[in-house]
Amino acid sequence: MAHVKYEIVEHDGGWAYKLGDVFSETFKTHADAVFAAKRAAREQEVPGESSTIEYQDQSGRWRTENVSGSDRPDTEVEDDVSP
Repeated sequence: MAHVKYEIVEHDGGWAYKLGDVFSETFKTHADAVFAAKRAAREQEVPGESSTIEYQDQSGRWRTENVSGSDRPDTEVEDDVSP
């Protein structure tokens, strides 16, 4: 199972959550960023429909896979910042 970690960080004059190198929108308060990150984390864990996907891999080849809608990541929100 994949693991997804959202991190709460100061960003662009406010607060945001970050997944890897990607930032969310900027929130005015730390609490708002934490709330949004927890909501995003919960949504990642919700099962969806199984389907067939197509994507281009790093070498440029097109791949087709069947993916299970129940294969959802484990999520967490990391908040090491004191507002």
